[in-house]
Parts: sequence; structure tokens; C-alpha cells
Amino acid sequence: MIKTTSYSLFFYFLFSFAQSVAQNNVWRDSLATLNSEIRKNPSSTDLRLKKAAVNIELNQWEYAVEEYGNVLRLEPKNLAALYFRAYAYMHLRQYALAKADYETFLSVAPVHMEARLGLATVNEKMGRVTDAIDELNRLVEMFPDSAVVWAARASFEATRQHYDVALYDWGEAVSREPMNVDYVASQTDVLLALGRRDEARKQLEAAIERGIPRGVLREWIARCKKN
Repeated sequence: MIKTTSYSLFFYFLFSFAQSVAQNNVWRDSLATLNSEIRKNPSSTDLRLKKAAVNIELNQWEYAVEEYGNVLRLEPKNLAALYFRAYAYMHLRQYALAKADYETFLSVAPVHMEARLGLATVNEKMGRVTDAIDELNRLVEMFPDSAVVWAARASFEATRQHYDVALYDWGEAVSREPMNVDYVASQTDVLLALGRRDEARKQLEAAIERGIPRGVLREWIARCKKN
């Protein structure tokens, strides 16, 4: 039985690896085709955006940055290029450059949740705590129905051990997405950090009653039982 299981796992991982390689080859073939098309039509921002997207799929962050730069030289206010170049800069940990691109993007499209979340994240990475929380507060004001923005602010607060306000925000996130396991688990983490074990247990029981499988919350249930 052990041998059968071992062989099953081996073939599972082998199959997964083969799928990954095949997908990689598809992206590389697409890249070759796009490079050929760009040589014929170098002023096409559409082709360059597609090439940069493939660079991102292949984790070629430097090439993606370069290609988005090419697009922006042709169209200085191209929002897709600004947004995704900021995203690529984030992966390269070039936070000041990412911040500049997010800010330029938002000067054109101020009501864009993902770009504001990106700017809040990059401010946090740069240690600009006040700017980060200002941006998160602005997000909650602009998108009060979004569980994502409540969760983003809650996570930021919890990492700074501001547990009371984090608990409130996790509650708001859970109320908007009651089946989100990550939100429920994070809410429980904060309750446990506050020493409110009975309340944490009740929150988990309520989540299970809503339909979240008990098994996925097993770790948090066990922590609620510890003396």
C-alpha cells in the first residue's frame, strides 16, 4: 500500500511538472511569434502589451519592465502599461519606481481599487506607514462594499498588533464574504491574540454552520482548545 501511494505521488508530481513545462513552452512559442510581429510593426502598442504580458507569465520581470517602457514611450498615459509596470517593479523590489507608476496611473484614473491597493502596499514596503494607512482609509471610504479593502486594512493593522481595530475590520470583511476561509482564519488569529478564546470558538462554529468545512478550520479549532 505504501509503495502504491508513493508511486501515485511520484506520477502526480511528474504529471504536474510535465504540465508546467508544456505551458512554459506554449508561452515561449507565443513570445517568439510576438517578437517576430513586433519587428514588422514596432509601433504597435497592442503587440508590445501582449509581449509584456507573456514576459510576466514567464517571470521575466526585467523584460516586462522594458517592454512596458517601450509602450509608454509611444503612449505616455497608457494605463495598462503603467499599472503592470508598477506590478513588475514590485516583483523586482524597486518600490520607488512602482510608487511613481501607481501615482501616475491614479492621477488619470483615481477611482481604481487595485491601483490604490498597489500604492498602499508599496508605501508599506517602503516603510511609509502613515501614507499606507491613509491610502487604506481612502480605499475603505471609496469602496465600502468591498471585502478586499477591509481585509487589506485589517491585515495591515494586525501586523502592527493593533488588534482591536484589526478585529473590527476583519469582521467587516467576513460580513461581506462569509465563506472566505482566509478571512475567518485571520479573524480568529486576532481574537486569539487578544485572549478571547471563547469568542474565537463561537466565530468558528458560526462559520461551520454557514457551510465552511470543519476540516479546513481544524488548525484554528485546535488552537481554541489549548489551555
